[in-house]
Amino acid sequence: MTPRIPGRRLLHSPGPTPLPDEVLHALARQPMDHGDPRLDEHIARCEAGLRRLLQTEAADVFLYAANGHGAWEAVVANLLPRARADGSGPAVLIPGTGHFSESWAVQTEGLGRRVVRTPWREGYPVDPAEVEAVLRADRGHDIQAVFVVHTDTASSVCSDMAAIRAAMDASGHPALFVVDMVASLGVQSMPMDALRANVVLAASQKALMAPPGLAIVAVDAAAFALAERNPEPRFYWDWRLRRSEVSYRKFCGTGPQNIIFALDAAIGLIEHEGIAQVHARHQALAGAVRAAVGGWREAGELDYFAVEGARSNSVTTIRIAPELDIEAVRTVARERFQVAFAGGLGPMTGRAFRIGHLGDQNPAQILGTLAGIQAALQVCGVAHGDGMGPAIASLAQAA
Repeated sequence: MTPRIPGRRLLHSPGPTPLPDEVLHALARQPMDHGDPRLDEHIARCEAGLRRLLQTEAADVFLYAANGHGAWEAVVANLLPRARADGSGPAVLIPGTGHFSESWAVQTEGLGRRVVRTPWREGYPVDPAEVEAVLRADRGHDIQAVFVVHTDTASSVCSDMAAIRAAMDASGHPALFVVDMVASLGVQSMPMDALRANVVLAASQKALMAPPGLAIVAVDAAAFALAERNPEPRFYWDWRLRRSEVSYRKFCGTGPQNIIFALDAAIGLIEHEGIAQVHARHQALAGAVRAAVGGWREAGELDYFAVEGARSNSVTTIRIAPELDIEAVRTVARERFQVAFAGGLGPMTGRAFRIGHLGDQNPAQILGTLAGIQAALQVCGVAHGDGMGPAIASLAQAA
């Protein structure tokens, strides 16, 4: 039997994230009969709470027993017809933000759809001018939608959605605006209606403080109308079938009830704290992590990955020197100091590590995590400056 380790291991991946006790207690409830009106009340509270987080009055909110990739597939299946045999026809523009924009593009192509990309410059956000140029060049309006990853969880790059919306408007192109908020819903404001985003998608396991297993897709009238005109067959993902007052039909069968209970509890916690206060808390914690990186980087082996002005409040990706064995550092941090953080993902594998600072997090957790990472750097002989003093100063100033 593995010996018990006192205390809790601090989880600072960018998802899944730690679960509040109230959410854990909600998971322990017994499931309900499909016809129990209390189940409908849980679902309705989740839908209403998500609309408030998304700042939308009229969008449909569809919940799937899936992860973020399921939300991607729901969007593709509903909005895009397959490409013609010669590779022409309807398309989607996916601006480059890093690993997750490319993953969405690859998944879309795997479903037989045509993708137009803009290049990604490492560490930089989406260039709105490039989006505008591609849309202006599409005189036949083959591009049906622009799929944008707001915060790329691998690179920690956060792009400016308002600037991209303005670029789309300036182009005069009718493409829909689809925003992936998987890593940022609950971290910062998402004014869906004011931004005129036609679809916003998210997932339960990040800042929403629920377990993995629920994909969230909010759809406005224009996107729903385009889906109704799409001749492609689909069933499980079909928005038309899920627009129902019957809980069984909302989920195309049995819904993941305990995760629904958990999300209901989590949204209640967010609203009890206050949505603006939740956003401010994430900004303060992100500032502390960035301050620590600013101290660590002084020795030359660590540095910010995302450029200033594009660093997300959800996760921070730290670039490492080529000779550094980040997996050794992660192992020491996890097993000796009880701090779990993430390695690089996709093209950043072996070149970076990531600290998640989203969800049910507070200053003490962040400081403990940063101290554990700094201790692991020291044990592994990684040259670094002091990150703790700047992190403490950042939090003291934020308070």
